[in-house]
Amino acid sequence: MAVPIIDFSKLEGEERAETLAQIATGCEEWGFFQLVNHGIPVELLERVKKVCSECYRLRAEGFKGSKPVQLLNKLVEEEEDEAADAKRLDDVDWEDVFLLQDDNEWPSNPPEFRETMKEYREELRKLAEKVMEVMDENLGFEKGSIKSAFSGNGEHHPFFGTKVSHYPPCPRLDLVNGLRAHTDAGGVILLFQDDQVGGLQILKDGQWIDVQPVANAIVINTGDQVEVLSNGRYKSVWHRVLTTSDGNRRSIASFYNPSLKATIAPGTNEDDSAAALYPKYVFGDYMDVYVKHKFSPKEPRFEAVKAL
Repeated sequence: MAVPIIDFSKLEGEERAETLAQIATGCEEWGFFQLVNHGIPVELLERVKKVCSECYRLRAEGFKGSKPVQLLNKLVEEEEDEAADAKRLDDVDWEDVFLLQDDNEWPSNPPEFRETMKEYREELRKLAEKVMEVMDENLGFEKGSIKSAFSGNGEHHPFFGTKVSHYPPCPRLDLVNGLRAHTDAGGVILLFQDDQVGGLQILKDGQWIDVQPVANAIVINTGDQVEVLSNGRYKSVWHRVLTTSDGNRRSIASFYNPSLKATIAPGTNEDDSAAALYPKYVFGDYMDVYVKHKFSPKEPRFEAVKAL
């Protein structure tokens, strides 16, 4: 099995219906799919790779003194001293990470970082909104419905953040995760992943499946809020990152999420008479629950906000 790869440019041509159906399948059966010919210039993607890799090179020394490294070193020392198998580190991730938002402080080096990532984020924001319009169409919603839900019918600004991660080589793959298995809390996630070093996997029909690196593709996955808005037709899917012994995996994930003040509930269309399978709640309340239970099953999270 391989995660679907979809040519996004074919939405504009004679193969529009087929492409809509492919995206529907990606959302309904996989929760993940890869877009190629998505309209973001390759030249910009090359610059993004360059500035993010250079940014990590300037941060790499700091990772050597980070909590994951310290804990793993301590565990290995204890294993050697006691001549026994060490316990796995189940509460940390082997990840160097920082977040870019419109209003937070960005790295100043390399000098081209800010300009390049600002341009990239604008392109990603536009792509996210195009993808949401396709979801609207496939779900039978009015155009702009998902975006409107995320903004509280235009009263608030949706959240748009970009998580820049690197997963350095790890000396003990048996003792630590790159990123623990979880579903994403928010809306539509757009990932520009490393095209050389793998490690991302999704849970599909009880099996962990690799999200194969594809040059210049943007990986799309649906978060918990899209699952709710679609009343369960689209699923947020468990995914994880494995550690690797060689290669430094780059991962640039952008999250188009509801405003914390937005009210989320299953959407409806003219032909839909199905009962709502999810509660109605304020997204900020959901996030309060999520941050405490990110790596636990998602169903109790919905139950928790239902009880508020």
